[in-house]
Amino acid sequence: MELKINLNYRQILNLIKQLPEEEKKKLAVTLQSDMSSNTGNDALKGLILEAPTWANDDYSLYKDARDSINNSRLA
Repeated sequence: MELKINLNYRQILNLIKQLPEEEKKKLAVTLQSDMSSNTGNDALKGLILEAPTWANDDYSLYKDARDSINNSRLA
């Protein structure tokens, strides 16, 4: 058996306001944990982990060029 109810944001908010204070706290904790484990964070983490990286030689060339530019600005 399945029951589907279509409620808008305001209706949900009014229902939440009717909860006892302890139930509101439980709901807040549940929502915060759901938000922190959001799949968007996993997607971002995956994107960062799969991002291209520089070889040491390339990074050294970049760092030398950056240092040269910074030093030329000081003069």
